[in-house]
Amino acid sequence: MRPTASASRRYLAVWFPFLSTDRLHRQAAQSGGRPDDAPLVIVGKSENALRIVASDLAAVKIGLVPGLSFADARARVPQMQVADHDPEGDAALIERIADWADRYTPVLAIDPPDGLMLEIGGSVHLFGGEAALHADLSARLETMGLALRSAIAGTRGSARAMARFGPGGIVPPRQEAAATARLPVEALEVEPSTVLALKRAGMRRIADLAERPRKPLAARFGADLTTRLAGLLGETDTPLTPRRHLPAFLAEMRFADPIGLLEDMSAALLALSHDLCMRLERQGQGGRAFEASFFRADGTVRRLSLLAGRPLRKAEPLHRLIMMRIEGLTDPIDPGFGFDMIRLSALAGDAAPPIQSRLDGSEEAEAALAELIDRLAARFGADAVERLVPGNANVPERAGFAVPALSDIKGAGPWRRPMQGAPPMRPLFLFSRPQAVEVVAEVPDGPPRRFRWRKVLHEVVASEGPERIAPDWWLPGKDRRTRDYFRVEDSVGQRFWLFRYGLYGRETTDVRWFIHGVFP
Repeated sequence: MRPTASASRRYLAVWFPFLSTDRLHRQAAQSGGRPDDAPLVIVGKSENALRIVASDLAAVKIGLVPGLSFADARARVPQMQVADHDPEGDAALIERIADWADRYTPVLAIDPPDGLMLEIGGSVHLFGGEAALHADLSARLETMGLALRSAIAGTRGSARAMARFGPGGIVPPRQEAAATARLPVEALEVEPSTVLALKRAGMRRIADLAERPRKPLAARFGADLTTRLAGLLGETDTPLTPRRHLPAFLAEMRFADPIGLLEDMSAALLALSHDLCMRLERQGQGGRAFEASFFRADGTVRRLSLLAGRPLRKAEPLHRLIMMRIEGLTDPIDPGFGFDMIRLSALAGDAAPPIQSRLDGSEEAEAALAELIDRLAARFGADAVERLVPGNANVPERAGFAVPALSDIKGAGPWRRPMQGAPPMRPLFLFSRPQAVEVVAEVPDGPPRRFRWRKVLHEVVASEGPERIAPDWWLPGKDRRTRDYFRVEDSVGQRFWLFRYGLYGRETTDVRWFIHGVFP
């Protein structure tokens, strides 16, 4: 007996046989137009001729099937409806359906070209079992005007084959071989030439291949055939690659009666915040990237992302940030006929050890700053809040650069900080380009005594310096002179940051002065 795939892994394959035509029928219904009972076909160019690429059920019943030339179809049924093939429209629809199906499990992917594949092993208990989940999904999709056939099995290959080439339904664990035995060899989805060769050899059904030695089959028909056969029979499986990043932690709430009021949404999000933060705390983790997903009753899904400056696992601050994010949206959340499910996810966990108190109390200031950044980012968007990080340069105008405040970019090293309670060594306001000033000094390499800036004369009553800054010799450019910076105060109490450009006698004999910033 050959080994079988894990019984705990269960896949739900969904196939939409009339995806293209269902899309057009749905559009017609939503526009309020009268339904047209004439058969509908989608045409596109194939093999240098217009051919049918998709048909609705009414067209299929009278022989207007994909592959038929358009001229032949028009001769048979002159009154048929015709539309151009729109693969982009079909792809957009399947993406929207996949967004909607995320309510059943986040582990899902699009199964090209017209289906979905869901791994439901970890979520069936939320719906009362496989049969209940299967029935709920099928009923909702049919209500949305989508024809489908679906199947549940233990491997992706067997679930897809049962949905597309079989009757659908639920295959009990480890019964894939028996369930797929009657399927045609087309269910292997190998090259048409291989299917023809199999039939010529008398092998028309999966059962005709199942008990044959695999090595001779691979030698005659190719290794791809035996690989696909093993998947259909439940012997091997490949894990599903989800279409979206799987959250590290999540909590969700379903509603028998859809909700739409902001107060109800807030109450649900508070409960979900407590649930999610409890899960994070049990693992000693905190979340820095969160996502709130709102599933509308009509199938529309709205997602909001949220970033935090430090690992977060307290429910009240998380809930407050989410509500600020919602209230700050320029495109408000539209509940439509209400939300029947809300999910809150921590997209990634990060170690969040208890905060230890420091002698200088700086941890409180850091926590307050992080909370302020989180609130501003929630209100105005993460990209609207920036911070400065050290750059790989000496000169002040290149010594730092702005990055999003919630990013992990560290910069070239730590900032030089003044002593506790000491005034800042450099101004908070820095000119993007230093501005030339006229300076009078007692000696060429001494501090300034008075200077004229913007036609105003300033008498210097106090000065500190110089702070000598070497040029950035490793960077391209002509700026190769040393700067001596002075913090000066004039007679009316204004404080400035001036520098002398070039060492007198060593780098230049023509000393020039500039103002680079002002102190508050």
